[in-house]
Amino acid sequence: MDSVEAELAAWLAQMPAGVDADVEAARQRIGRISRQFERVLAHAAAEHGMTVGDWEALSVLRRSGPVCTPKAIADTLGLTSGTVSVRIDRLLRAGLVEQVPATDGRSRPVRLTRTGHARWRAATAARTAYERKLFGPLDVAALNPLLAVLLRRFEDEFGPSARHDRVPRPDHRGRVDTVSP
Repeated sequence: MDSVEAELAAWLAQMPAGVDADVEAARQRIGRISRQFERVLAHAAAEHGMTVGDWEALSVLRRSGPVCTPKAIADTLGLTSGTVSVRIDRLLRAGLVEQVPATDGRSRPVRLTRTGHARWRAATAARTAYERKLFGPLDVAALNPLLAVLLRRFEDEFGPSARHDRVPRPDHRGRVDTVSP
């Protein structure tokens, strides 16, 4: 019995009439699994001397190409420029990123160092191995189409998922989506 099953009857007794027990159970499970994935990420990052924020910033740098501006990192992660500055400073001190000369003189782009690449790869490998273990014998190939249908419905209703969950792509005018998460 999982935690949702253990609590569902009591929770449904407090809900308004007409609440679909199966939908409520699925919603609760998806939310709890999402929070558990965050714990896996935090654990993998900590094992490699990073915070989740560090790992997210390194992930943006890894996906964006050889060089990325702080503004692009902020836009991708939906963060303020001040928060990104603190993260970049921490990553610079740790030797995970280095600044590169800016062509326009206004920004201070950064890129991953060899150590940054290695740390990101190691933390990502640990995270994915741990997730594979947790999925166990579950038929992930059968689960993914169901989740894809559900995600499409939510994104059709509420817009794209938060940026840090997907690689930014230019629109038909070549601009990157800047919808807030």
